[in-house]
Formats: sequence, structure tokens, C-alpha cells
Amino acid sequence: MQTFPLIYNFNINKMNPIIQFIFSYPYLVGLISMLLGWAFMPIVLQIAHKKGFVVKPNKRTSHTGEIPNIGGIDIFASFMLTYIIFEYQRLPQSQFIFAGAFVIVMVGFVDDILDITPIQKTLGELLAGIALVCFGNIRITNLFGLFGFTIIPTWASYALSIFILIAIVNALNLIDGVDGLASGLGILFCAFFSVYFQLTGEIHWAIIGYTLIGSLAVFFFFNVFGKKQKIFMGDTGSLLLGYILSAFVFHFCEINAYHNIDEYYECNAAPMVCICVLSIPLFDTIRVMLTRIKHHRSPFSPDKNHIHHLLLRGGLTHLQTTMTILSLTIAFIVLAIIGRNWNNWILFFTDFALCMCFTWVIWRLVDKNSNQTKKQ
Repeated sequence: MQTFPLIYNFNINKMNPIIQFIFSYPYLVGLISMLLGWAFMPIVLQIAHKKGFVVKPNKRTSHTGEIPNIGGIDIFASFMLTYIIFEYQRLPQSQFIFAGAFVIVMVGFVDDILDITPIQKTLGELLAGIALVCFGNIRITNLFGLFGFTIIPTWASYALSIFILIAIVNALNLIDGVDGLASGLGILFCAFFSVYFQLTGEIHWAIIGYTLIGSLAVFFFFNVFGKKQKIFMGDTGSLLLGYILSAFVFHFCEINAYHNIDEYYECNAAPMVCICVLSIPLFDTIRVMLTRIKHHRSPFSPDKNHIHHLLLRGGLTHLQTTMTILSLTIAFIVLAIIGRNWNNWILFFTDFALCMCFTWVIWRLVDKNSNQTKKQ
């Protein structure tokens, strides 16, 4: 039985003409959230500088000057306001989704200004996960035959879904290391899920995705090309992005598990399709944590061993690093689409093999650049 509380069947003919038009072309909400985000950004920048919500250069950063680090507030404000404008009638059905979003944003904001511990941050993520999974009932209930399981017990569904949410949230948080990377990845991920939801008639979910794309697009511009108006996403933005993507993953798997969509769009390997789409942040997080454990360090200790750090050490600029990772992500999304009906394990090991190959190539690039530097 499907667990999702949102209602998908609606009578479009009874809607306000403007709302009806939006539901016919849901990607247009992205333009609205983009305009709102653009209007809010000067206010956010002014508040950040006035209140001291900035990041100063340190050994873990490569920027100069004091840069505001609450770009996530602009993303959240434009995202929420746009959703309320066009989906206000659905707030009673989606209240727990956005209750969890509010919690995750507050956790990120507090971390941005006070720098809380990993345990405290994880507890906040757990609370947001409980709101989404336990109260919102947005969760994974079917494993598509993985490890011999299809429908799983309710307690296992809750536990697994919250674990996956925390994993995705932290993966997106850790990948946010160079200009435009987290927001660029977020745009690509949301585009994949939004287009899929639109094609399968899940218009309300598509609207959430397109709305977030518009909000992220504004941030991407200011983060990459802002110069004197440069701003960072901060944990406020990266945690929110990971949270919304977790909800997309859960819903994507559920509608495929219970065949609630046209057969043409069904993905028999839905869990691995999601892993494939999110390959870069997930694989990089696991690789970095295992490396830290290997060197007898806490898996949560900071370092400069993430994929973007390696590409920078390989001689690429920030923009080249971002574009390289975004290009690789597009390749993984194409693989996910091609392999959507493969056996889950075949898609997984194909994805894993490509991740290992790309990592090997990147390390060779690092070694080559290091040797050239020594010779100079």
C-alpha cells in the first residue's frame, strides 16, 4: 500500500486560471522563485554584513575577504514563498514536509553562526527526519528485492528512511566546497526528479522541484559570478537541499514500487537509479570517511581530501572543478536513465566501477601536477 499522504488526482478545470496555467507548465514556478530569490538577495547580503554572518579566510578556505555565509536563507525564503503562493491549498497535506524543512534550516543556520558539533547537527537532522518520515509518512517501504526483501516492516522502514535521509543530507553538506558546486549539483538532481515527476503526473512534486531549481539558480549566479556580492550557501542551504532530495528519493522509489505510474516510465531498479544519480556526493563521502578511518581519525574530522580538493590540487580552477564534477554528474544521470530497468546489482556495480575509474584518473592528475610542481 502506498504511504504517501499527498493527493495526486486533482480537477484542474476547477482551479484559478493562473494556477491552472502553472499546473499545465509547472516549470514556470522556477521563474517565480528565481525572481523572488533575486529580490531577496540584496536584503540577505545586507543583513549578513550588518550582523557579521560571514566567513573569514582560514586554512580550510581559499577565498579572500569576508563572505556572507547565509545564502541558504535566500534559497529557503524564495522556495517557501513560491510554494505557498501556488500550493497554499496543499499545505495541510504537506505540513510535515515543511515542518522538517524548517527544522533542518534552523539547524543549518545555527551551525553557520555558532559552529555546532557533528553530534548536535546529527540530532537536528534526526529531528527533521522524524518529521518527514514518521509524521509526514514520506518513506521507503519497498526494497525492490534487494537482499531478498520487497515490502519491509514499518519499524525497518522508519529506521532505514531516516538513515538514508541523514546520509544524503551529510553528503550534500560535505560536497559544498567550491563555488557553484552544491547549487549546481542541486539544480541537476532537482531537474532529474522534477522532469520525471512531471512526466508521470506527479505535478505537485514536480512543482517542489522546479521551485527549488529557481531558488538555487539565483544563488548559483551570486556564488560564482557575484564578485563584490559573493555569498556562500552555508549549512542552511546544503542541509535543506539534502533534505528535499531525500524526500524526492523516497517518493521516486515508492511510486515505482507500487506501479502508480505509466508502465513506460517505470524504473525496476529505482533504488539504484537514485544512487546512480547521486553518485558523486555519496561515493565521495564514503571514500573520504573510509580514508579517515584508515588513518585512525574520526570519520567526521575535516580535511582536504574531497573530490573538489583533489581536482584543485590537480591544477584546475574553482570554475573548472565545478564544471568537471557537474559534467560527471550528467554522465551518471544518463547511466541511471539507460540502466533504469537493469538488475539493481548490475546497475550498482557499473556505477561503482565508473566511480573507481574516475577517482583513479583524478589521483593521476593530482600526482602529475605534484610532480610538475616539484620539478619547477
